[in-house]
Amino acid sequence: MNKEKWINMAAAYSVIYTLITLLNSILYLGNGIQEDPGGNWHELDRAMVLLIGFTAFTLCTSLPVKPLVLRYLAAYVPSQLLVFAYVWFSGLREELAKTAYRDIWINFTGMFVLFCVAGTLADFYKAKKKKTAV
Repeated sequence: MNKEKWINMAAAYSVIYTLITLLNSILYLGNGIQEDPGGNWHELDRAMVLLIGFTAFTLCTSLPVKPLVLRYLAAYVPSQLLVFAYVWFSGLREELAKTAYRDIWINFTGMFVLFCVAGTLADFYKAKKKKTAV
């Protein structure tokens, strides 16, 4: 991978992390919660979960696997298992909420589906642009 691709990946990761953090803060404030109950660990956990999903999606979607759904599953299944393991290990640091695994499954799957939709649309746009250029 060239330097420009690494910079683009870091920029995309940073933008997504910022948007997720802003959304989380807006939701907390909308519910009358002035501070994040999880504190700094929650921010670091969010960064790690996003990094796992973003890295898996970026690496696995470049695999030459057909059809596209299998490629996405090849990225999703191991990364979801890794996120579950991360949640389990974070439980050694502090007590987990009763719904921790359900919550992370919903959040991670939602994020991953958005990545898949964006990736599919980007591929479709590139293919359409390539066809019109020829």
